[in-house]
Amino acid sequence: MRSPIAESERRAKAPARRSAAIDREGLARAVRSFLAAAGRPLEGELEGTPERVAEAWAANFLDGYATSAAEALGPLIDAEAGEGLVCVTGLDFHSICPHHLLPYRGLAHLAFLPGRHLVGFSRLGRLVDALAHRLLLQEALAAEIARELWRGTGARGAACVLEAEQACLSCRGRHRRRARATAESYVGALARGSGAAELRARFARSISAGGEPWPRELAP
Repeated sequence: MRSPIAESERRAKAPARRSAAIDREGLARAVRSFLAAAGRPLEGELEGTPERVAEAWAANFLDGYATSAAEALGPLIDAEAGEGLVCVTGLDFHSICPHHLLPYRGLAHLAFLPGRHLVGFSRLGRLVDALAHRLLLQEALAAEIARELWRGTGARGAACVLEAEQACLSCRGRHRRRARATAESYVGALARGSGAAELRARFARSISAGGEPWPRELAP
């Protein structure tokens, strides 16, 4: 089995795989068909809506497919491995659930135990955005962020906790407007080993120490 460091070096040398370019006109046509099926003529405030929706989806909800995790993390910083756990909490994010194509948004909390490399803190936000701006379940998104942080930096372990308000819960069905969903993922030294439980506890304390866990503007 390849080590995380060897895997990250292999991925850095390999050419980035690009997803197919987003067809904005195709998206606009699909929105026109959707509105027609809903019995809504393209007039008044709906005039120009298909194009606006296509641009919003291409630029804000599906743009993550154009950026690989390695590109989001950028050049790594060579450093001696330290003993300390690095935590960055309270990164706001939004994504789209693939089941109903409804949004969810909230806060991402990341932690990693450095190996031979460090990464700029702002790059962690870019990693979250690159992966969140895809069609992923919240659970899958947490797992993908933790895995790419671990592999991409050669860390000894990594973790991601996502707290989110799901439109699937708040806007449909029984309308659980105050409900929040939490998804967690741990890999490497934060998932297993004699010190894993203590590392996860330290991560949890870092999240709690961040102050108000739910910014007022995101409060349900």
